[in-house]
Amino acid sequence: MTGNQTSFTEFQILGLSDLPNIKSLLFVFVLVIYVVALAGNLTIILVSYLDSTLHTPMYFFLGNLSLLDICYTSTTMPKMLQVLITGNKTILYIDCVIQLYIFFSCVGTECILLGIMSYDRFLAICSPLKYLVIMNSKLTKLLAGASWLSGLLNSIIHTFFTFSLHFCNSNQINYFFCDIPPLLLLSCDDTFLNEHLLQSVGVFIAWTPFLCIIVSYIYIIVTIMKIRSNKCRLKAFSTCFSHLTVVILYYGSSIFNYVRPASTHALEKDRVLSVLYSVVTPMLNPIIYTLKNEDVKKAFAKQLSLLYNCRK
Repeated sequence: MTGNQTSFTEFQILGLSDLPNIKSLLFVFVLVIYVVALAGNLTIILVSYLDSTLHTPMYFFLGNLSLLDICYTSTTMPKMLQVLITGNKTILYIDCVIQLYIFFSCVGTECILLGIMSYDRFLAICSPLKYLVIMNSKLTKLLAGASWLSGLLNSIIHTFFTFSLHFCNSNQINYFFCDIPPLLLLSCDDTFLNEHLLQSVGVFIAWTPFLCIIVSYIYIIVTIMKIRSNKCRLKAFSTCFSHLTVVILYYGSSIFNYVRPASTHALEKDRVLSVLYSVVTPMLNPIIYTLKNEDVKKAFAKQLSLLYNCRK
């Protein structure tokens, strides 16, 4: 710890950009993404709940994923919009703690949930006759609950150790929300333990589900390739395409952002990655899952028809 130790009651979030000529454009861009993300994910949740044909394990997990995406965007984007429109970059210390805790809970939960969703697809394609017996209502709720609990417990550990550090010299977070890597760069203390926690806990919360996803899809691809009918083969693969796309987008950015030493972080590049998995991906998820999914499109059209008939 250095002798210039300072205690802060608030931080300054520098945001996405300091260039005044693009702030208005960024505000509109971020606002549109936020509205689309909220509308899309709320639609997925409502349609999955209202339409009985979607009362299956896959759509139950998809509803949980949509709820996570709402939490993601609502944790970071309102403050991001405030910074862009008002220029008020101040965030209270306690608000920073809460923001990091909720956001990192979502990170851990989504990692495990995506792994569970790959297991669901593995059972559906590789063991279709046993699928509904194994993936029953009790197990799906248990698995979803375990993913949320794991994310919350994971975030407690990281939030506690991050804010046990002493911050000095500057309270300016060169980022658009309170995240662990930029906060570690502000610390006067040795952050070796924090970095070690990010990487070691990341093995269980991120890498293990990711490896399960890889193994599941190896078996899935092998099974699909054994199907003789091209039509059936394409139909089987289409049920996995959306999930696989989300996995690539999410894991490709989030794992790289957290499982490496803070000294190697270039915040300008990290900011782009964070925007990808915390802003863009939550907006794209509902689009990805509906464009390639006939069941969701039919259910959505059915609910719109029912709503229209009720108003007549």
